[in-house]
Amino acid sequence: MAGRLVKFGLGGAALAGGYYLYQAGGDPKAAQQHAEADISKASHKVKGDVSDGEKEAEKRSQAYLSQAGQKIDQTADDARAKFREAESKASSYGNDAQKRFEQTRKDTGEKLMSGVDKFDQTVEKKAAETKGGISSWFGFGGSSNEKK
Repeated sequence: MAGRLVKFGLGGAALAGGYYLYQAGGDPKAAQQHAEADISKASHKVKGDVSDGEKEAEKRSQAYLSQAGQKIDQTADDARAKFREAESKASSYGNDAQKRFEQTRKDTGEKLMSGVDKFDQTVEKKAAETKGGISSWFGFGGSSNEKK
């Protein structure tokens, strides 16, 4: 198998040599220079295509990275804005709840104190009535008309 490849390689080289010799008009030096020029041109073209391809790929990747970075920045900015908005709403709700709590506490305290005052008045009134009634049993109280 390797022998067959060598034969084809040598045959191809002979054909290429014949082509360049024919193009140079039979002058072996001119054929060699022409072959070297074509090989150099082909080499630069391949390297240039690879280099151009690499440059183009690099440009495209930079563009994609830039777009991705912009999208990430935009998403982060949107998230920050939504967080600030939610924080503001939560603070507002917290302040509102605090005010309602304080008002409810105040109202409840006032109602409680009012109830305690009424209870105290009722207890004092009943205590006074009871004191007067008990004193009259023992002759200490009563109206001033009875003593006359």
